[in-house]
Amino acid sequence: MRRKTHTVHIGDLPLGSDYPVRVQSMTNTCTMDTEATVAQSIRIIEAGGEYVRIAAQGIREANHLAAIKKELHRRGYRNSLIADIHFNPKSAETAARIVEKVRINPGNYVDRKSTVPKSYTDAEYTAELERIHERLLPLIRICKQYGTAIRIGSNHGSLSDRIVNRFGDTPQGMVESAMEFLRIFEFEDFNQVALSMKASNVRVVIESTRLLVERMAQENMFYPLHLGVTEAGAGEDGRIKSAVGIGSLLMDGIGDTIRVSLTEPPEAEIPVALNILQACRLRMSKPEYISCPSCGRTQFDLQTTAAKIREHTSHLKGLKIGIMGCIVNGPGEMADADYGYVGAGPGKITLYKQREIVKQNIPEEQAVEELIHLIKENGDWRENGCC
Repeated sequence: MRRKTHTVHIGDLPLGSDYPVRVQSMTNTCTMDTEATVAQSIRIIEAGGEYVRIAAQGIREANHLAAIKKELHRRGYRNSLIADIHFNPKSAETAARIVEKVRINPGNYVDRKSTVPKSYTDAEYTAELERIHERLLPLIRICKQYGTAIRIGSNHGSLSDRIVNRFGDTPQGMVESAMEFLRIFEFEDFNQVALSMKASNVRVVIESTRLLVERMAQENMFYPLHLGVTEAGAGEDGRIKSAVGIGSLLMDGIGDTIRVSLTEPPEAEIPVALNILQACRLRMSKPEYISCPSCGRTQFDLQTTAAKIREHTSHLKGLKIGIMGCIVNGPGEMADADYGYVGAGPGKITLYKQREIVKQNIPEEQAVEELIHLIKENGDWRENGCC
């Protein structure tokens, strides 16, 4: 069961448990370069990204988000934009008047790192929270006025000295850092908030996010969550870390938007995110193939056949096709598939519609064509490129 949340409105794409898990990425261009940032945003959107996040290091960059948004709208792209803010509250306040959502890091939005460790008495700690509350008020008022959402993005690598002194550099510290800000938002009756617990350590991501869910439930809070493993890396390593971290939480029913952080072009993150969602059976963005690894019982070239079936059916979004080497485990393992292609003997194939045998002992050289005919016959075929 997916964790129930209330809805956060982010432009025309609401976030929360009543909606699909959203997919996003972040540009890596210079924010002042309108053409490069717009072009990269479009590549993210056309790959399937729904939200696009853009860094706003200072007020100059925050103001320039208006030009980027205007040009995207001129080209017909109206996806929600998110400003990514660190260190500069004035940048957040500026961006909140322009984009649909602002991400702030509680570890450095008001607090600063110091070279000399400091211990805080209870009175000093309370005074710091009051200072943070006062500093957040302008942003809260602007977000209420403009209908802008906020993400409290707690990062393992940038916890404040105050939090580390009291809770350590731990998942507990990450959670408390976010909860301090969240309690201020609640006190000011502002609930258009999402949260995230980010780290490069997969175990820290999972533990801190589960702890955040538990802590919010104790305080009767049900805010949407953004999931991701930050600095996951590139290639296979980045994909595996992201799949384990994000996928584990999604299978807990936790998560409302995801970002896969790869050291690659941002648009390369989107297919990985969609694949994770499909593996968790949360969003179907392509066909699903249930295919065995083959063994000594397989009496046809399974790899070549699977590639041929994919080539002809890769446009059939949401369809499940089982491609199995033999009848020992094949029919059972593909029991929830829409169609099945199963080896029945030397050069012979049996076709299934769900769990029912439809055609038996088809010569292998005709079997893929017969599978396509079966899909068409049952009304599940559409021509490539057709909606």
